[in-house]
Amino acid sequence: MNDRVNPTMHASPDGEAEIALVIRLPWEDVARLGQEAGRLAAQMQRPVTLDEAVSHRLRSRSASAAHAKPAEQVAAAAQVSALPRLGTA
Repeated sequence: MNDRVNPTMHASPDGEAEIALVIRLPWEDVARLGQEAGRLAAQMQRPVTLDEAVSHRLRSRSASAAHAKPAEQVAAAAQVSALPRLGTA
């Protein structure tokens, strides 16, 4: 279970790559992915797997991640937000 294995990457003819991962998710996240698959299936007018829903979600979020902050800014913001708030009781 704790073995570190480098996952195999496969290139597809359409210029994309595929990598298989095993992740642990809470049931609430699995339910959200199911809802996403349902929305995508209604939009595409065909059945959609959870794998497809995840792939679509990652693709649609990558464009919005262009505004992401550098790691130093994220770490600094996390340190500030971890400080106790003054004047709250």
